Amino acid sequence: MDKAILFAVAASLCTATSSVCQRLGASSTSHGAKFDLLLVFRLARQPIWLTGIASMILGFVFQLAALHYGPLALVQPILALELLFVFGYMAILGSRAVKRRDWMAAAAMSAGLAVFLFAASPSGGRAHAPAYLWLPAGLVTLGCVLAGLALAFGLGRRPSASGSQRAAILGAVTGIAWGFVAAVIKEFSSHLGGGAAEIFSNWSVYVLIGAGAASLLLASHALAAGPLAASQPGFTILDPLAASLLGMFLFGETFQTDRGDLVLEAAALALLVAGVTALSHSHLIQGEEASSPALEPAGAVHGPTAVPGTGKHRASRSQQADPSCESTL
Repeated sequence: MDKAILFAVAASLCTATSSVCQRLGASSTSHGAKFDLLLVFRLARQPIWLTGIASMILGFVFQLAALHYGPLALVQPILALELLFVFGYMAILGSRAVKRRDWMAAAAMSAGLAVFLFAASPSGGRAHAPAYLWLPAGLVTLGCVLAGLALAFGLGRRPSASGSQRAAILGAVTGIAWGFVAAVIKEFSSHLGGGAAEIFSNWSVYVLIGAGAASLLLASHALAAGPLAASQPGFTILDPLAASLLGMFLFGETFQTDRGDLVLEAAALALLVAGVTALSHSHLIQGEEASSPALEPAGAVHGPTAVPGTGKHRASRSQQADPSCESTL
């Protein structure tokens, strides 16, 4: 049990490191407000982004080890610490201060998710999901992703969302996609004992490769679109929630439904929603949007501006001596 806890904490730290590194790499790569199928190949030129991918793989290995030594109901709540680790990185590396309100919102989200998963304690289920259930599960997941892409990048004459909104939407659909990938991994893992012949004769390995690549592309767009504080909640929250729902639908897993458990689950979800609402109004998200060059009027003069209450002047972006000091998180 102690090994499961240590491996789960290590997995959380690695996945948080992955998000931060991929965000730093994505922020230095030019991108527009349209979906770009080649974005991953451009990001692959960034060593910091590749470091993030390596951290993601290492986190996956630690998660598998944690699940080998401990139950899902123990490991998944610990993985919710990822959000707090991300905010720790932002406090150290970001130029914008992480305020007490931001910490409280992140802690509320992590605690709400952890308590919900602990109270629900999904259990039981079968090793293989019936083939006829995978099609509706895949179609619903694909529908959520396509709807999210339409909201994020615009559909027809509808304008695309702003940077922070686009990051939040893409973070949410990425979390849903990761939940589906987790379900495929569960199906895939049940065939590992049969050797190479059984593995490569089963559909799950090929769906895993395709869905994993698509999820990586979605995550890259989410991290490139806006601040990490906007996309990370979707990664952290919707991944385990979607995986839990798919576990119930596909593998017949059950949640605890005693009256006390249901009350605790409802309270945990309320805490989770409160944390999300508070973080959505954070300066870490709204501040970057307000300072976006795209929102400045055409022909604006970028001279020094007065800092209220200080009597001093602040230089414009073009006058900054070291642009690398600007926040990319």
